[in-house]
Amino acid sequence: MEKINAVITGIGGYVPDYILDNDEMSQIVDTSDAWIMERIGVKTRHILKPEQGSGTSYMMTRAAAQLLRKTGVAPESVEMVIVATTTPDYHFPSTASLVIGALGLKNAWGYDMEAACAGFMFGMEAAASYIRSGRYKRIILIGGDHMSSMTNYTDRNTCPIFGDGAAAVMIEATTEDTGLIDGVYHVDGQGLENLCMKAGGSAKMPTHDTVDALEHTVYQEGRAVYKHAVLNMSSAVKDICKRNGLDKDNVDWVVPHQANINIELSVANRIGVDHDHVMINIDHMANTSGGTLPLALWEYEPQLKRGDKLVFTAFGAGFSWGASYMVWGYDGAQEAAKEPAEFYKEGEISREEWYAKRKGNVS
Repeated sequence: MEKINAVITGIGGYVPDYILDNDEMSQIVDTSDAWIMERIGVKTRHILKPEQGSGTSYMMTRAAAQLLRKTGVAPESVEMVIVATTTPDYHFPSTASLVIGALGLKNAWGYDMEAACAGFMFGMEAAASYIRSGRYKRIILIGGDHMSSMTNYTDRNTCPIFGDGAAAVMIEATTEDTGLIDGVYHVDGQGLENLCMKAGGSAKMPTHDTVDALEHTVYQEGRAVYKHAVLNMSSAVKDICKRNGLDKDNVDWVVPHQANINIELSVANRIGVDHDHVMINIDHMANTSGGTLPLALWEYEPQLKRGDKLVFTAFGAGFSWGASYMVWGYDGAQEAAKEPAEFYKEGEISREEWYAKRKGNVS
C-alpha cells in the first residue's frame, strides 16, 4: 500500500480594504512612524470596519470562497474545515460552522482550534493527521483573526502590532513525495502572565469593572515575549532542520510568524538563511495572529515552485511554539494567476504606490 501524505494544493486569502497607517496611528496614540518601524517593523495594517463585514467568519468565508474558485473544487467534495483563530465570532457556535454554512459545504464537518499565533501551524499537523489516517481526502484549513476587535488603542506598546486578515489552504491526500514531512511542537503553559486577555473567559467573567479596565483586550509584556519567541522559534527551527538534513543551502523558504521584524530576522540569522529566502509581510500586513502564516503563503504563492523546501515556525500565547517542514506541491505562479491579486505585484507598482492607490480608493 502506498504511503499517504497531506499536501497543500491551493491558497485563498482576504484582507479588509481599510488600511490604518502609522501616520493615522500616531493621531490615535502617542507614537510615531519611526518608533513603530524601529521596534516592530509595521508600516500599515488592514482593519475590518463594521460597515464592511462582521467578524472573523466574514474574512474567512471570503478567503475560502477565493480558494474554491482558484482550485475549482466542488463545495460538496470538502470533507472538513478546521479554523485556527483567537477571535471567534462567538463563544459558540464555532466559527468553522459559520463558514461551512455560508459556503454551503453540505458534506463537511469542522471545528475551531485556539492556539493563538501558533494555531495555523498546529492546524496543518492536525489536518495532515486526518488525511494520513486514510479517512479523509480533502480538508480546508483557515487561519485568521480580527485582532482589531481586541486591541487596546490606548496602549502604544501593543496597538501598532496588530491587523486583520485571513487565508485558507486546501489540503489533500497525495502519494507523492510532497506535503507536510515533519514537525516539532511545544506548549509549556508558562506564558499566562506575559501574554493573555485577562477577562472574558470562565476564570474571570465580564463585569462593568473588567470592561472599564480594558481587560477584554490583548495584554502583552513585550520584552518577555520577545525573548521567549526568539529563543524558542530558533531552537525549534534548528531541531526540525537537524532531523531532516536541512541547512541554509537547501531551505528554499523560511515562513515565520509575523510578530516582529526583529524576531523574524533573528531566527533567520541563527540558522544562516539569507533574508531573501524569508517570507516577510509584517510591514504591510502586521500581526494577524492565526492568519500570518497562510497570508504569507498567499502573498508569496507566485514565487513558490514544486519541490521547494519550506520551514514554518511560530510562537504564541501559552506559550505555544514549534516548527514544521514541508515540501511544496505545485507551481504557484500558474495557480496564482487564476485569481487576480488584490495587492501589488513586484515589478508592476511599488509597495508605496500601491498602498497610496488603495488608500485613495477607500470611501
